[in-house]
Amino acid sequence: MAKNVQHLSLYEQIKHHLLAEIELEHWKPHDKLPSENELTKQFSVSRITVKKAMSDLVEQGIIYRVQGKGTYVSAPDSGSAAGEAPIHPQETQSVALLLPFINNQHNALLLNGVESILSEAGYSLLFCNTENSIEKEERIIREMVERQVAGMIVYPVDGESYNREILQLTLDSFPLVVMDRYLRGIDTNCVCPDNLRGAQEGVNYLISLGHRNIGFLSTVITGTSSIEDRLAGYEKALAEHHIPIDRRYRYVDIELGEPKPIKEKIRDFLERNPELTAIFAINPGLGLQAIKVASEMGIRVPEDLSLIFFDDFEFSEFYTVRPTFISQEENVLGKEAAKLLISIMENPEQDTQKLFFPPKLIIRESTAKPGSGR
Repeated sequence: MAKNVQHLSLYEQIKHHLLAEIELEHWKPHDKLPSENELTKQFSVSRITVKKAMSDLVEQGIIYRVQGKGTYVSAPDSGSAAGEAPIHPQETQSVALLLPFINNQHNALLLNGVESILSEAGYSLLFCNTENSIEKEERIIREMVERQVAGMIVYPVDGESYNREILQLTLDSFPLVVMDRYLRGIDTNCVCPDNLRGAQEGVNYLISLGHRNIGFLSTVITGTSSIEDRLAGYEKALAEHHIPIDRRYRYVDIELGEPKPIKEKIRDFLERNPELTAIFAINPGLGLQAIKVASEMGIRVPEDLSLIFFDDFEFSEFYTVRPTFISQEENVLGKEAAKLLISIMENPEQDTQKLFFPPKLIIRESTAKPGSGR
């Protein structure tokens, strides 16, 4: 075959090799081809890469599969062996969505956005709950590859800075979009809120009200790009307004899931820093705990302490003090992640895309000028 394939991706090189062998009649109509395992060893690639090459040739009618027997060369005008019906790709292809949990409004809106676009495009959705476990996330990714899903959208678990299965999918040019946060050092397609910009906008608003002593509440930062970027946005806002960055005002190792210890930590934080007039929290869980602790300590929100956090929560409209928050526009993010994945599945040779969408500041009653109740 005269075509130069050196510049092609691995799966296309395998595909062109198989085509060349068939054109040269090294394999004749209805000859059985090597198995996926044999081709994987021959070309020193993953099974995903071989599977993709074979699937393309099946779609083109050049080869056909016989359930339980193997893959064969199609006859010039028949497309299959006599008496054997070729296995065509399913009319409805499946896409897997991996979320670390589904017990909050944020992830429910992401799920809804993804599903609405995939359904409209004719894809079925397989939802997988990784339970915020890297081990389970890796296992589910392997299972989805075995199920031959057409693509995947992955919301990485907290604290995840590296995932070997996501890296392998990327190296294999598997249709993949990482959503909500990204993994540094792995060049994947991703759709994320601009967390740095969102945090900066929130802190800028507090500064515009007259606040200078602004605290930052966070779970463990290292390894989670979204939290790292929110801290960077907080510090950038302070620096641009020439406000010293005081590390005493940062509490960044709070673990969720244990309400009593969290409340004790926040109480200790407020007692150690009585001069704080505002707090920026990275999520509703920490933000609501801060409001509760402040109330128990006789600190009024927003008269004595203003509060902003990322994301809304269910029934927030009925909360005693409706919180000011940074909306990530989750439904939009979910839709954009699904659109990008569909684009990748239909045009796998396109360049990697990293899409960042600006969050939106929603101003309500938990913020005011410092000392407004005096």
